[in-house]
Amino acid sequence: MVVLRLQKIGKKGQAQFRLLAQDKRKDPQDKSLEILGFLNPHTKESKFKEERVKYWLAQGAQPTATVHNLLIDKNILSTAKVKTAKLKKTVEVAAPVAAAPAEVVESAPAA
Repeated sequence: MVVLRLQKIGKKGQAQFRLLAQDKRKDPQDKSLEILGFLNPHTKESKFKEERVKYWLAQGAQPTATVHNLLIDKNILSTAKVKTAKLKKTVEVAAPVAAAPAEVVESAPAA
């Protein structure tokens, strides 16, 4: 099955992404079927080949959740956005401990 996914490129701290059409079983850094565009999150610049993206979607390619939302932002798809992150961080807050009355400790006389 073919998927549309992002491939990370660029230096450390200066990540950029390519939009790829690729076999689902392959590693994102492996050879792809076609490069469909790019995304630079630092400058908010992105460019996609709309005709080729629509072609791959017509052929049954499934976009990842992030790519799906990017295509909606670029008006290539016209469906609802998908939630991408499924993070559930539960922070347990300890109940405040009731302060016990302070016991007066008498010091023993020095011998």
